[in-house]
Amino acid sequence: MLNFIICDDEKEFRDLIKGEIDKFMMNYDIDYKKYECESYEEDFENLARKEMGFKVYFFDIKTKNGSGLDAARFIREELDDWNSIIIIVTAFAEYRYEALSNRLYLLDFISKFDNCKTKLNETLKIIYKQFNSREKCLSYEYNYTLYNIALKNIIYIEKEQDSKRCIIHTDYGTFKAPYTLSAISKELDKRFLKVHKSLILNTDKIRSYDIKENEVLFDNGMSTNLISRSGKKELINYVTNNH
Repeated sequence: MLNFIICDDEKEFRDLIKGEIDKFMMNYDIDYKKYECESYEEDFENLARKEMGFKVYFFDIKTKNGSGLDAARFIREELDDWNSIIIIVTAFAEYRYEALSNRLYLLDFISKFDNCKTKLNETLKIIYKQFNSREKCLSYEYNYTLYNIALKNIIYIEKEQDSKRCIIHTDYGTFKAPYTLSAISKELDKRFLKVHKSLILNTDKIRSYDIKENEVLFDNGMSTNLISRSGKKELINYVTNNH
């Protein structure tokens, strides 16, 4: 989930940024939400403190109640949040050097009066790339142990026999997770394909698929033939279009 938080005391510019976000996000199948604040007071602080996933902030440097640079400092230093993206969109172009030299890791500084829409669109492209390339993980707790497994390391996931648990096979070992296959599939992305009611595989890990033997060979030497008739059709379609 992408969360855009827009802080500006001018409704005209809040609406402009929201409109550019909507136009850009129409091109991608990604859930997103927009939030707006007129100042850097309670509503803003509540959003900044709230756990909601990937955050992108658009700050005006000067509002009637607060500074965008102080808000950025609050996020970086007080909340110790160095992952969220911060962009300054302001009419005060003279603050550019101060903003970019404060070690607040700002993604961009955009003038409201210098090709603002074009530059917003260019910045949104960078934001999308950062969001899409972030390390995605499967995180859970089991038997008083916390697990954080990168999706790129998962080979396949199978339902444990006579159980509601799953077995996760990775490049570096096998782990159990206290979830049904249906529940765990909601935490995965488009690289994963359900080929059987009891098995989901990572298509990035496929080395080859023997249609006659109905067997998938993964790039680490592991294999499986737990593939249903409908799963076989999807697998053939994937291999045909991607290999």
